Amino acid sequence: MIEIFNVQKNRQFTYAEAEEILPLVYRITDDSSKEVKYLMGCVEALQDKHADSSRELQTRINQIIEKWQNKLERLGLRPKGLWLADFDNGSGYFCWKFPETKILFQHGYQDGFTGRILIDYAHSPISN
Repeated sequence: MIEIFNVQKNRQFTYAEAEEILPLVYRITDDSSKEVKYLMGCVEALQDKHADSSRELQTRINQIIEKWQNKLERLGLRPKGLWLADFDNGSGYFCWKFPETKILFQHGYQDGFTGRILIDYAHSPISN
């Protein structure tokens, strides 16, 4: 079954909504990361890193990453780094980094990746 998600740039997610969309986010990220990894290997295999072919590969890598960012933004997420994205929850962010298969961390609006904390499911207001 194909699930369709609304395109929303400034979306707030409940925990359940973030978990529901995570498999799609994971697939998009997995596909993009595999492409980038392959192309990085091609760049590394080149003897002349300054050749036109190297620059073309690097341009393609940047295009893949930009396309990944745009896809996540259209889903309402905020890409924050390479294969790292935040889900706005109204009081901060649920924080996800590939290849995590669940949303396990959160942080405040002013905190970044280094400020993320493990979600305490037993005492968290996240009930849905």
